[in-house]
Amino acid sequence: MGGAYDTEIRAKGPTLKTMKKEILAIVLCTFLGPLSAQSLIGSWEAIGTFDGKELRNVVIFTEGHQVATFYEAETGAFVGTNGGSWSLDGNQITETIEFDTKTPERVGNTVTFEIEWDNDELRIKDVDLVWKRLDKGTPGDLAGAWLISGRMRNGELQKRDTNRPRKTMKILSGTRFQWIAYNTETKEFMGTGGGTYTTVDGKYTENIEFFSRDNTRVGASLQFDFEIKDGDWHHSGLSSKGQPIYEIWTQRTP
Repeated sequence: MGGAYDTEIRAKGPTLKTMKKEILAIVLCTFLGPLSAQSLIGSWEAIGTFDGKELRNVVIFTEGHQVATFYEAETGAFVGTNGGSWSLDGNQITETIEFDTKTPERVGNTVTFEIEWDNDELRIKDVDLVWKRLDKGTPGDLAGAWLISGRMRNGELQKRDTNRPRKTMKILSGTRFQWIAYNTETKEFMGTGGGTYTTVDGKYTENIEFFSRDNTRVGASLQFDFEIKDGDWHHSGLSSKGQPIYEIWTQRTP
């Protein structure tokens, strides 16, 4: 039964078996998305309870760099952060640690772990958390990883070598930002802060959700002028302490 029908299908085009495979591939691509690093670009959030406290974990992926941070959902109290460079091969992420507040001895090490995701959810094998997508790298104009490369002091521009171990990095998705000060040689962590941001009409606005040095800064908003000149981010205004600043940030390559 069906032998003649199957022969006719083979003569006219793909077999039913081949058609089913093609349909399945389309369905998988629709729900899982292509297995590429670009699929992870943006920010993700998981919420979990640890030691009786509800914590938020926000992860920002840019091309080649990422950061993951825990802080208390209710108060914004900082708990810990880690991050570095990353790459994706199939469903495996390989990360080289640049900073880790909980286990600084990991700095310089490379770790690999398995993930699975669709368009809106991300999971890590053997980790009981689900990260929900916050954005895909838009709409903010500053998505990427940046290193501070210069400051204006007394009207003079002071350059900074971005290749030295002591770094201040700011990493942004389309809606989230975080800055981190650290030293890859000594494995020292100096501080971090982050939250949401917007870029509208040349104004860059940060809304602080956590700040490792001072929890009283949580909830504050800071607005700066920004401009991209020759690929660098020029950033000026008043710091969180009310002091005038003019900074230049250079984007990191993957």
